[in-house]
Amino acid sequence: MPNKYICIICPNGCEVEAEVVGKVVKVKGNTCKRGEEYVKKEIFSPERGLTTTVLVRNGRIPLASAKLTKPVAKNKVAEIMKEIKGIEFDAPVKIGQILVKNIQGTGSDLIATKTIEKT
Repeated sequence: MPNKYICIICPNGCEVEAEVVGKVVKVKGNTCKRGEEYVKKEIFSPERGLTTTVLVRNGRIPLASAKLTKPVAKNKVAEIMKEIKGIEFDAPVKIGQILVKNIQGTGSDLIATKTIEKT
């Protein structure tokens, strides 16, 4: 029985079916090669981007938006969020500032996407 996916690589949103028997045997429904590559990656090693907020002490507002610099393995997201939940940063926090380098050994950094000035 084929697995069904919606490709998110481009705005087309192709409905792609993949037949898997230990490995991907057949992919259909994609309108480009990137859709096939996306589905294969989604089956065997799915990744996710992550955007969140972090606590900021002594800032004009208590939260700063943040994101990872590159997607991480889907099964690492919960661990990463647990780590982020347990930390606070002192204001000022500057946009683009690396808040956590190589978070959870993923090779991705957590960076601020908003500047929070000190009160």
